[in-house]
Amino acid sequence: MPVESPSPSALSWFKSSYSGGNTTECVETAFAPNGVLIRDSKRADGPRLLVSSSAWDHFISSGTVRR
Repeated sequence: MPVESPSPSALSWFKSSYSGGNTTECVETAFAPNGVLIRDSKRADGPRLLVSSSAWDHFISSGTVRR
């Protein structure tokens, strides 16, 4: 669900190390005071998804990336 969040310029956005050189299918994330924000890198001003820090930790620690 899209959420209100700090201004995109106030956040430090980064791409996954798995994104490589593919610029057509990438998401960016940023750590926010109330969780982790996720956005489409092609639509930086578009909607952002907020997930809790614990949900993000679980996602990252799940270990396997499927392609």
